[in-house]
Amino acid sequence: MKSQTGFAVDKPILYSVGMTKKELKKSRLPDEPGVYFFKKGPKILYIGKATSLRDRVRSYFSADLAKGRGERIVAMVAEAKSVAHTKTSSILEALILEANLIKRHQPPYNVDEKDNTSFNYVVITKENFPRVLIVRGRELFQSWDIKNVAQTFGPFPHGGQLQEAMKIVRKIFPFRDAKCVPCEEQHAARPCLAACKPCFNRQIGLCPGVCMGEMEKREYAQRVKHICQFLSGNFKGLKRELSREMKAAARTERFEEATQLRRQIHALEHVRDVSLIKDEHRVAPGGGIRIEAYDVAHTSGVETVAVMTVVDSGEAVKAAYRKFKINTAANDDIASLKEALSRRLNHSEWPLPRVFVIDGGKGQMRVAQTLLKQAGIEIPIVGVVKNEFHKPERLIGDKSAIQAYERDILLANKEAHRFAIRWHRKRRGKIY
Repeated sequence: MKSQTGFAVDKPILYSVGMTKKELKKSRLPDEPGVYFFKKGPKILYIGKATSLRDRVRSYFSADLAKGRGERIVAMVAEAKSVAHTKTSSILEALILEANLIKRHQPPYNVDEKDNTSFNYVVITKENFPRVLIVRGRELFQSWDIKNVAQTFGPFPHGGQLQEAMKIVRKIFPFRDAKCVPCEEQHAARPCLAACKPCFNRQIGLCPGVCMGEMEKREYAQRVKHICQFLSGNFKGLKRELSREMKAAARTERFEEATQLRRQIHALEHVRDVSLIKDEHRVAPGGGIRIEAYDVAHTSGVETVAVMTVVDSGEAVKAAYRKFKINTAANDDIASLKEALSRRLNHSEWPLPRVFVIDGGKGQMRVAQTLLKQAGIEIPIVGVVKNEFHKPERLIGDKSAIQAYERDILLANKEAHRFAIRWHRKRRGKIY
C-alpha cells in the first residue's frame, strides 16, 4: 500500500497503549533496516530509522522507556495509535529516507525537539563544477547567499551519521568539495600555470579530477544529478538510470565508462554501511558483527569495577570500551554484573550488539536474560565459563551464536578480562 509519504509501506501495526510484548511479537516486524512511523489516525507523530525494525520498535515498549528515551518519547508512545514501517535495502538508504520524510511531514515529535538551525544539511552549490558540502543549519540560514545554492537536502538529525553516510556516497560517486579548485579556475588565477595541481581527494580517488581537467562540465553535471537522486531517496530510479547509461555506453563501445557505471550499480546494491551503526540498536544483516563482553573485577570487594568491551567483525574496537564503577554490590559478582548491564541498557544512543557475552556461568546468564527481557530486547547471550586457572573452559547459552561467532566471543571476553583487571589495579594503586 502507499502511505501519505508516497513511499510504499507495509500494513500498519495496530496496538493499544497497554499492548503486551507477546502481542507485539505477532506483528512480524522484519529484522531488517528501514523507517518506522508512529501515528495517531492519519497524523504522523514521529519518524525514525532503524537497523532492525523489529528490535527498534519493540524497544519502545520496554519497562524503563523513560530512562532510556526520556519523558518526551513516553508521551509520544502514549499518544500514538498505530505504527507503520517501510523496509530499505541498507542503513544508508534508511538514513536518507528518514531525512526526506521528516522534511516532508514535519512530525511534531521530530521537528519540535530541535530548531532547524541545529540540524545538518547537504548543500549542492550553484557553480560550473558544483561542490557537495555538509553545512550546519545556522550557517546555511544566516551566512549563505541563497543565490549560491542549487539544492539542499535535509535536515539530517544525526550529524555524525551524515558525515559517515557522505563518505560512503563519495566512494560510489566521487565529487568536488571545498578544497578542490577546478582546473579552469587555477588557470584563471595563474595564467602561466603549466599544469593544474590535484587536490588531496583526487589523489585518493574521492574527487573525479575536475581539479586536473579530467572531467568535463557536462559529465560532472551528470555525476551531481546521480548524487541528488540518491539524496532525494530515489534509489530504484537511480539504479535504473545507471543501468540505462551503462548499456548505452557499451553499445557505443565506451567500455571504460560502462565498467565504471557497472561498479557504481554493484556498490549501490552492496552498500557496506557498518559505520552508520554507531547510533543504532542493531546491525543489519550482512553488516558489521558487533559483540559486547562484560567482566567484573575486585579484590575481596575492594574497588569493584565492571567493563564492557566491543569486538566488531573480528577486531577489537577500543574506542567503544566502557567502564563502570560499581556502587551497590562490592563483593557480589552477579549483582555487580546486573548493575553494569542495567546502566549500559540505559544508553539508548549506544548500538546494541549481535551477541552479549557474559563472563560467568548460569547465575550471570539468568541476570542478563532477565534484564534484556525487561527491556524488550531479544539478543542472544553467551556465557564464558572459566576453569581454576581462569581460562575459558566452555561456552554456554545460545548455540547458534556460539557456532557462528565463537572466535569473536572469546576475543571479546579476553579483552574484557584484561581491561577489567587493568582498570581495577589502577584504582587500587591509588589507594595504597
